[in-house]
Amino acid sequence: MPAPEHTHQHGSLTLWPEANGSGGWVIAGEADDPNAFAAFEGQVERGAQATLRAAAPPVNAAELRSTLPYLQPQPLGLQCSAGFGDRLGLATPGHIDALRASGAVGVIAPIFAQQSVRENSRTGRTPRQVLDDATLGAFAANWHHALGADADHLKNEADIDAHLSVGFSFFTIDPGAHVRPDADTMSGAVLQRSFEDEVPWAALESSPQDLHSRLGALTLDLGGVPLRFSSGELERAAVKYGGAVAHVARLSRHLRAQAGPERADIEVSVDETDTPTSPAEHAYIASELRRLGVDWVSLAPRFVGAFEKGVDYLGDLGDLARDLRGHAAIAAELGPYKLSLHSGSDKFSVYPIAAAVSGGRVHLKTAGTSYLEALRVIGASESALLHQIVGLALERFSEDVASYHISGSPAGMPKVGELHGGAIATLIEQRDARQVLHVTFGSALARFGGEIQRVLRSHEDDYRAALRRHFERHLTPFVPHAAGGQR
Repeated sequence: MPAPEHTHQHGSLTLWPEANGSGGWVIAGEADDPNAFAAFEGQVERGAQATLRAAAPPVNAAELRSTLPYLQPQPLGLQCSAGFGDRLGLATPGHIDALRASGAVGVIAPIFAQQSVRENSRTGRTPRQVLDDATLGAFAANWHHALGADADHLKNEADIDAHLSVGFSFFTIDPGAHVRPDADTMSGAVLQRSFEDEVPWAALESSPQDLHSRLGALTLDLGGVPLRFSSGELERAAVKYGGAVAHVARLSRHLRAQAGPERADIEVSVDETDTPTSPAEHAYIASELRRLGVDWVSLAPRFVGAFEKGVDYLGDLGDLARDLRGHAAIAAELGPYKLSLHSGSDKFSVYPIAAAVSGGRVHLKTAGTSYLEALRVIGASESALLHQIVGLALERFSEDVASYHISGSPAGMPKVGELHGGAIATLIEQRDARQVLHVTFGSALARFGGEIQRVLRSHEDDYRAALRRHFERHLTPFVPHAAGGQR
């Protein structure tokens, strides 16, 4: 049996990951009672103590969650948190290494199982597979702390039910389809007509007169700067976001009816829209959600500038700092709840600002950057495979990019034909190439998924090291501020 710090203990039962001699690992265990292993699929031997050697099929991942309470996803509340999207199901040990290296364990609550419905459709994975992969990764890396599981960008009740049934604990509701960006340019009679006739007042359990009486004179103190609705601003906020608020309230009530009040965290996401969420619009959203009984832990506005996939922030950091400060003040005044940074990976210039202005009350959401680190390892170990992946990305880009907001394109990439051998790996540092590879992951996994898995499993230590280095940079700026965001 390994040293105690490398084992998982539950009563008289001890479990640990053990190499199987073939480059993989199995779940090993000892227990006084052989019946302790009854629910595991594996070989049980009886002796002075019963022993277990079991592979890691889904039934064993579920039993690990049942046996070891800290591997069961749970609500994380207002604690500073980070979501680690993992499109390959292999990244959790590296994410845990980064949490340890940055001093974030116990300070930043992790979500290792995080996948959107869109990503699942492109990777061919199910919510159960996403959760099982994260569970097995956490077990293998000897994680003994609380964790969550994020069902990301949910748009209907069926999506909620599919994730709730397997044990997800964090539900990101995406009402983006119900946001009306055309409201930004409305004024006068057009705005008034839309306000009176096109806002879903019945679903909002309100009326134009009621809204005016409640929020028309609202004044908030945003760090010494007063916020109040100027002429037409409340009407515009209702037209733009009224349908989104109603949609969130409907899905929230469905979730609470199915899960109960204590089992799930809710995040509200309005970041995937064309225009920024103004402080006044944020105040409208939060005030109306609270009135409708929605209980949420984090909200993702659409900030100024651009939070694009796989690259640092694009825009004026001074403008962003002022924007973040205003949104953080609203979240403190009308909550408290966390600000959520979507497309948050690789935004290294943003992290110190966001951590400071929010007092650590923030949720960082990352996704495809772990896949890019996988490609880095592939480029260093089997450059010919990365050449093939890049070629496919160039071929598939125009179709795969359709559902993403990015500015990178193949036209801005270096000439791939001139990158011979291992030089192809330099693309992982180039802005356009990062985005092209990021958005074509589904096509790459459909054609080369087996080979990608093979390379990463045979270079497990290299992948873990790459992830540790990369995510340590993500987490370290939040650590000094994170304690201030806890309940």
